[in-house]
Amino acid sequence: MKQLGFIGTGGMGSGMAANLLGAGFGLVVNDIRREVARPLEEKGAVFAGSPKEVAEGCDVVLSMLPFGAAVREVGLGDGGLREATGGARTWVDFSSIDKNTVVEVNESLRGHGWQLLDASVSGVEEAAAAATLSIWASGPRALYDENMAVFQVMGKKIVYMGELGNAKLVKTANAMLSGIMHMGMVEVYNWLKTGGLNEEDFQNFIRSSQNYSDALERVTRIIVSGEFKPRKSWMPKDIGFGLDVAREMEIPVPFSSMVDQMFAIAQANGVDGYEATGIACEVFSILSGRKGSG
Repeated sequence: MKQLGFIGTGGMGSGMAANLLGAGFGLVVNDIRREVARPLEEKGAVFAGSPKEVAEGCDVVLSMLPFGAAVREVGLGDGGLREATGGARTWVDFSSIDKNTVVEVNESLRGHGWQLLDASVSGVEEAAAAATLSIWASGPRALYDENMAVFQVMGKKIVYMGELGNAKLVKTANAMLSGIMHMGMVEVYNWLKTGGLNEEDFQNFIRSSQNYSDALERVTRIIVSGEFKPRKSWMPKDIGFGLDVAREMEIPVPFSSMVDQMFAIAQANGVDGYEATGIACEVFSILSGRKGSG
């Protein structure tokens, strides 16, 4: 089996990397916070001190990083993949970043013999740990096919998205759509509840609707329970990418713009420390004249 490298072993990356170990892949890991990589080391992963060392110790590098600047640093910075003198020359980046960054990094690394696949995932930390993520990947088709066995260990649905960078676009689009859905669901729930519908009837209504989906079921369950898991939602950042691209292309996105403002209300009022459903509920509590959902 391939020897893999994984850079960025935080909340999402740790679950994805653990599944690779469980499937029998050898794994070299790196994170700027050594402590978050230790659980993987205890399961058999080898820690490397830099992205360069990761590349030199494996056949394929994977990464899950928080920002475009981190992706640039891993690829092109001091001790980055560009400096590797042997080992891997394939990099699969799962980070939630903009398309332009991954395309530019790919151009810079091409002269050093590297090929990139960009990939994105849909799902939270629990889905990463359970290997039930949806994975979108784009770039050279032959490279995608070559790494399908790796993708299948980490996700339940794997879809090819065409040319390099498209997976980042799809991730942004998913965030835009999800943000609209979350805010819309909470708005409808509040409207129905004020009109006299109870929680059980609301759930039955959603489950019998032609709009029903697993995603709506999960959002409905959180809305009704009022149990909002504390976590940093990356949805506002991804929607911001979408608005930036829309401005560049001069494409109107009024609903996404509205959702972006709703997230801004949450941030301004200090209630943005939840997953997206919790943030939506808190925002509508504020708009309704209440300080919070509780």
